[in-house]
This record gives sequence, structure tokens and C-alpha cells, in this order.
Amino acid sequence: MLEGRQVKPEKIKAVEDLAELMKKYSVIGILTLQKTPASALQKIKKDIKKEALIKVLRKSTTLFALDKAGKQNLKEFVGDSPALILSNTDPFKLYLDLQRSRVAIPAKPGDKPEEDIEVKAGPTDLPPGPAISSLTKVRIPAKVVGGKINVMKDIVVCKVGEEVSIDLSSALQLLKLKPMEAGLNVIILCEDGKVYKKEELFVDEKEIYNDTIRGIQNAFNLSINSGYPTKENIVFMISKAFLNAKQLESELKLEKLGETREEEKEVKEQTDNQNIENKKEV
Repeated sequence: MLEGRQVKPEKIKAVEDLAELMKKYSVIGILTLQKTPASALQKIKKDIKKEALIKVLRKSTTLFALDKAGKQNLKEFVGDSPALILSNTDPFKLYLDLQRSRVAIPAKPGDKPEEDIEVKAGPTDLPPGPAISSLTKVRIPAKVVGGKINVMKDIVVCKVGEEVSIDLSSALQLLKLKPMEAGLNVIILCEDGKVYKKEELFVDEKEIYNDTIRGIQNAFNLSINSGYPTKENIVFMISKAFLNAKQLESELKLEKLGETREEEKEVKEQTDNQNIENKKEV
């Protein structure tokens, strides 16, 4: 396809090399690098190099390589600033690992945080001077203490969805805060022809953890209540049986004590009655 056009040999080789490379991996992903700083990309590539390979090429080269590798069904997902990720890791695990590999970056003007940006109270490395005005301008309560500027109390300076202003961006950088995150934005991951969009790949770890804990607790309670011993519950079952036995023993003692008192009461009544009869006879 490329050979019939006036294309530089190095571009043809780049396409062929990428197409051959794709054949060695079971998972092929399409990414977009929009809003991903080069420094963040390099760190992420280093962090996941044992698990995945990231190839950043021109859009046209990527499209031609997908054609040559027989992956035409993935071409529709290639947008601006594309990259390919190649791996033999399960796509759900790979997506989760990519989410974990996100890195902290400074907030730029116009950014919209996904979580509230909060500045914590405490000392800074800033000496007295113009910096204190830059902080107070964006409602950060600042004061000179011990020759350094201190933030006097915790404050939320930007809420979820609000735009970071130029002044706030400058103030946060003065404080060396990196409240934003950058990562690889997954469009799709494809495993053996099956295409997964990022909405399908998202896994809520907290929800899974809570569901797992609830499942373990329910299974444990069921085994106890049904009297089914396992190595996980046997100690608890023995303890429970011991406590039940002690409770039963206490109840039997109380019952026996009650019977004894009833007998004593009957004997006393009989004795009293006999004494009354004896007095009458006298």
C-alpha cells in the first residue's frame, strides 16, 4: 500500500517494524497522549516497561501499521496524538496498572480538578516577600512565622470541576504542590480480536474489596450457624460451644437452686402447719 506512493523508505520500514511487533503481543491498545506531559509519559513508560511497550508514532504511520498487521477494526479508534500500547497482560489488569501509574503534575490555568484542591496548614520554604501577596490573593491565609511564610489553616482553593485560575496556578507552584494527575488515556484495549472500551475496563477496587469482605463474612456466618466446621472457623466454633455449655451449666444451676428453694418453702409450710395443729391440740 505504501510502496505504490512516494513514501520515504524509513517510513515504510517504521510501518513494517510496527506491524511485525504487533504480531508478538496478545493485547493491542490505542491511547491518546493529549494532556499528557512528556515528563509524565517517560516516567510511566519506565514504570511499566516490564509489562507493556508503548510506541509513539505519527497518526498516519500508526494507521498504515494497523492495516498491514490486519487490525483494520482498530483504525476507527485512532485519534489525535495517538500511541499504541502492546502487552501480553490481561487487559483488565493492564488498565488497572495504567491507572495506578498516573503521576502528580502541577495545576495549569484552565485545568479542572477531579477532586477538591486543598492547601494544608503548615510552614513553607518561602521567605517573606512578594510570595505572601500571591498566596493571599487566592485566599490562602499566609503569615510570616520564624522568618518563613506559613499557611495558617487548611483551605480548599479549588473545588471539583472549577477551573484553575492563572493566579491560583502560580500560587500552587510557589508552594511546590502538584494537585493534578497525568496518565495514559486509554481509548480501547483489544485482546485476540475482542475490543474493550475504557468504560468496560474500569474496575472499582474499593467496591470489589468491600464485596469480597462481605462475602467472606456471610460465608463465615453461614458455616457457624449451620454447624459446618472448617479450619477457618473451628476455633470460633469450639469457643462458642464452650460458652454455650457454660451458659447451660449456669441455667441448670439456677434451675436446681429454684427447685431447692421450692422444696425448702414446702417443708417450711408443712412445719408451720404442723406447729399450728399442735397448738390447737394443746
